[in-house]
Amino acid sequence: MIPLATPLGERLASVAETALWREEFASCQAVVPVPLDPARLRGRGYNQAELLARVVARRLGMPLLPARALRRVRATSTQAGLTRPQRRENVRGAFAAEAALVKDRQILLIDDVMTTGATLDSCAAALRSAGARRVVALCVARTPEPARAEALDAG
Repeated sequence: MIPLATPLGERLASVAETALWREEFASCQAVVPVPLDPARLRGRGYNQAELLARVVARRLGMPLLPARALRRVRATSTQAGLTRPQRRENVRGAFAAEAALVKDRQILLIDDVMTTGATLDSCAAALRSAGARRVVALCVARTPEPARAEALDAG
């Protein structure tokens, strides 16, 4: 992932700059990556969403908020193999945001992959609870939802 962070981050930023999406992202005032579980971060050595967010923030001329702006407050199991309801329950209450950094701001949330949107929804809820006015998200990839992926494989 590290060698791909710059080209993928540049591509994300270019999507935000296209005429189709420019209005959606123009009001954003700061960039925040989806935080990685501390144990996973130690094991991997980097947060892929943060690598992407650094590139996007630089390219769009927005500040990248520090890690304490949005953090995991409890460990979660991996989302792989979980159904939509299980994913939502797994990440419910797993994130908290620091009001001093996000209050009254419009936030651009960055992640690498979205499946059901449960993690992004939980992050956005934490940001809004801390006073963020609006949260929009950009992801590199969107995977089929688990139940839908199974149906596609069976077909």
